[in-house]
Amino acid sequence: MRTSRSETLVNYLILGIFALFALAPLATLLSSALGHDTGAPGGVANFATAWQQGHFGRSMLTSIVVSVVVVVAATTASTMTGYAFGTMGFRGSTPVFYLFLLGMMMPSEAIVVPLYFDLRSLHMTDTIWAIVLPQTAQSIAFGTFWLRTYFRTSSRELVEAARLDGLNSWQTLWRIVAPVGRPSILTLVVLEFMWTWNEFLIPLVMASSESLRTAPLGLAFFQGQYTQGFTLLAAGAVIVALPVVIAYVFLQRHFIAGMTEGAVK
Repeated sequence: MRTSRSETLVNYLILGIFALFALAPLATLLSSALGHDTGAPGGVANFATAWQQGHFGRSMLTSIVVSVVVVVAATTASTMTGYAFGTMGFRGSTPVFYLFLLGMMMPSEAIVVPLYFDLRSLHMTDTIWAIVLPQTAQSIAFGTFWLRTYFRTSSRELVEAARLDGLNSWQTLWRIVAPVGRPSILTLVVLEFMWTWNEFLIPLVMASSESLRTAPLGLAFFQGQYTQGFTLLAAGAVIVALPVVIAYVFLQRHFIAGMTEGAVK
């Protein structure tokens, strides 16, 4: 169905208005980060000052380590569980899948206190694993739901053809199905990275050491220490948000393809 020129113009106008609402706060934040304020040198030098005063180097490194471990572990496990639930029929699959959904629907606020005591009894609090393991479990729950939907709708013929060629389930997954489902898997990678990077509550509760502060925690403590002006806080917020923006820019083509593919199916 072809659209008229007027309809196209209206569509672009609506999209432009929504883009303006989305980008205006970002433009305001960036403008503030480059401005002048008490204790801020102004311009690009604000980022260097905020980086030094907020000790963002250490917190950014912690966030990078946590995000990489969570994304790699959760994506690998989600690919296998999503493939199993999406292409294999086995006894008890439905109740077990509902258990995964329960993990996805349970908010962090509801489980963080009992989880803290469980990890403390295992002498794991105030370690990197106390931050990584809960977020990995939450990401696996969503990843299983996401990839199960994809595998159920797109891989039946591929799986049957691979079995006729003599491939086992492991070979079929990693050599046939996973490469074809790369847009959906990379979409999951982007979502998991964004959620892990922005997670605040679990690192706050599970780790009290300054060396284990993630980037959002570092920004929060920086805000508590620096209250003379907004400029350096804005510069710190830009620093913390920059890795997510970079990841999305580099993977946006796959992200949009995965989201569009899921919507069409």
